[in-house]
Amino acid sequence: MKALPLSLAIVLAIGLSVPAAPTARAADAPAATAPAAPAWVARSNEFSQILLKAQAPFAPEEASFFGIPGYDDQVFDLKPKVGERFRAAMAQAKAELQGKLAVEKDPNVRQDLQILIDAASRNIENSQLNEQYLLPWSDVGQNVFTGLQALLSDQTPPERRAHALARLQRYAGLTADTTPLVQLAKDRYAERAGDANLTRPSKMEVEQALANSDTYIKGIADLFAQYKIEGAQPALDAIGKQLRDYADWTRGEVLPRARDDAKLPAPVYAFQLKQMGIDIDPQLLMQRAEVEFMETRAAMRQLAPQVAAAKGLKVDDPNDYIAVLHALKRDTIPNDGLEGEYRKVIDAIDPIIRKQGIVDVPNRPMIMRLGSPAESAAQPAPHFLPAPLVGNTGQQGQFVLPVSVPTADGKALQYDDFNFASAAWTLSAHEGRPGHELQFTAMIERGVSLARSMFAFNSVNVEGWALYAEAEMVPYEPVDGQFIALQLRLLRAARAILDPMLNLGLIDRASADRVLEGEVGVSAAMAKQELDRYMFNMPGQAGSYFYGYSRLLQTRMDAELALGPKFDRKAFNNFVIGQGMLPPDLLAAAVKEQFVPQQMAKK
Repeated sequence: MKALPLSLAIVLAIGLSVPAAPTARAADAPAATAPAAPAWVARSNEFSQILLKAQAPFAPEEASFFGIPGYDDQVFDLKPKVGERFRAAMAQAKAELQGKLAVEKDPNVRQDLQILIDAASRNIENSQLNEQYLLPWSDVGQNVFTGLQALLSDQTPPERRAHALARLQRYAGLTADTTPLVQLAKDRYAERAGDANLTRPSKMEVEQALANSDTYIKGIADLFAQYKIEGAQPALDAIGKQLRDYADWTRGEVLPRARDDAKLPAPVYAFQLKQMGIDIDPQLLMQRAEVEFMETRAAMRQLAPQVAAAKGLKVDDPNDYIAVLHALKRDTIPNDGLEGEYRKVIDAIDPIIRKQGIVDVPNRPMIMRLGSPAESAAQPAPHFLPAPLVGNTGQQGQFVLPVSVPTADGKALQYDDFNFASAAWTLSAHEGRPGHELQFTAMIERGVSLARSMFAFNSVNVEGWALYAEAEMVPYEPVDGQFIALQLRLLRAARAILDPMLNLGLIDRASADRVLEGEVGVSAAMAKQELDRYMFNMPGQAGSYFYGYSRLLQTRMDAELALGPKFDRKAFNNFVIGQGMLPPDLLAAAVKEQFVPQQMAKK
């Protein structure tokens, strides 16, 4: 796990990077018209500014990505004593928010203030744990690429894109008040490298970062060329040389001392689970996921013969769900045809959602595109890139599909998990509608408070909805689409088993790979991406899908039991979407205390 200077509550578990390539649909999308926010939301948002202003100077790239003005030309803080200064800023903001809570009367605002206070507390705890246990090494190439991509995007107005050159110059240390980022990263590593008690970065993550270095350098240059930012060549030359020198330094100083295993210190992993929203013991999470895995696998075996018959698949044993899965994958869609094929499914989903009364959806198309090589290196899994949550003037989020996974030897493994027609249904429902795209669009269009959209955010409440959205669509999909929905649900159960097992030292990587490729049926590329995620890219996050989904199902069942024949699925789903990113406990309370009484009062 890369030890970064801080981990903001607003960092997206589904990938914080911004698209580098335009889409044909983007320019056609009408601007979203947000309703006037209730008075309590406006008041809550004022309090959110306290925490935003404390956080943003330490990671301005993330602040500007979400649309917060004033940070487009700034770069994240790697100066001396950054952890100490960050914790002091968080503590001051927390104290101010606690003062506001002590006198606030509105229950909605009080809830949001508690969300903000909890976010500040988590940031302090995360910084303390990083400093106590981890040697601070950074993949600077990835940081620079994603920071520049946050500005050089079709989602960003041209007047803001112009600040990308100033940000690049700051990364390269070409302005009077800056030091090259690579030098700051070396300094933070060197000042603590002599502490034998600190956990070194893992060899796997360092080797992968080295393999990606040239890809990031090229990706940075491509962004400036695409958006025609003039006068950038001197800074591009400087950052390119610096990143190559940093790779040489990493190869000579960091790699030889990197650890062979990727197991995190127990307190760090426990916090990772907490940060993701998993509030139960990992052993209990694994036990529940094991039951889900066995039941889902049995359902796939039952459905496999129907899929083989419906699709005319030639397999020796139609009861062999892995053989049927591999046969479906043989109907490969070429990369240049993927967007078109996915668009057919995406365009078919909205009418189904409306006809079946699942949830309200916008009257405009969603955006889907393929990932560039550099952003696929930075985020190798399919993901959704949200539009700015602050000051949005009609920008839309984007469903991004990578087609390969870079390896440590500089080559690329090719996916076969998403480039066949049967896979498009579930993946589009998860990343698009009624999943992430609808979830984030609703926060903008329905005027959800910043506390609930940015600071209540965790992977459990985000991924739980997306997996729930998949399940809502399954009955209306063709039988092969239903089969892949089960396969991906099997993967989510496997994640909740394997991520804790790897990080608790209960299984080795080779055995985990056998489960993923042999029992779940994913490609070697997907298995590598998954295992890298569990072991160093995002430890603790993988279990959030299954856990968030199960908690949301529990909340829905409680509502169904309370309301009986008065339960309305569409009303329930709209209510859940309208709550923003409330964690499971707060969402369950809102359903019980607000939704159920509202529905009971209807005639």
